[in-house]
Amino acid sequence: MNIDARGPRFGAAVTTVVLAAVLITGSAWLLAWQTLAFALGAVGGVGRSPYGLLFRKVVRPRIGPPTEFEAPEPPRFAQAVGLGFAVVGLLGYTVGPEWLGLAATAAALAAAFLNAAFGYCLGCEMYLLVRRVAVRAE
Repeated sequence: MNIDARGPRFGAAVTTVVLAAVLITGSAWLLAWQTLAFALGAVGGVGRSPYGLLFRKVVRPRIGPPTEFEAPEPPRFAQAVGLGFAVVGLLGYTVGPEWLGLAATAAALAAAFLNAAFGYCLGCEMYLLVRRVAVRAE
């Protein structure tokens, strides 16, 4: 079943704010929260992530029904990619080196910002590329 295309973009906007706050404060706890949010989105789909639930329960009723839908697999894959960067960032912030935490968090922030501001989902594009390569390899 396809999903409301506005949901992942909303989630990317919230993620952008959270990751920017992590870079400003250096808070491993805040990055741990974002890591959990990515994990829930990767395992259960973006609709089951905290930001997806917030979108569905609070935002969507106020902005009306969707007019554009997308397949759930690319955003879910993007959540898994974000999870990878967040885990590396969390390791950098908690066990070091700190520059690794900064770099991984900044990379995740850049990807989230691209999606939030321009609707360009790097993780989704990676998903499509992996699918094309997998089909050619068969």
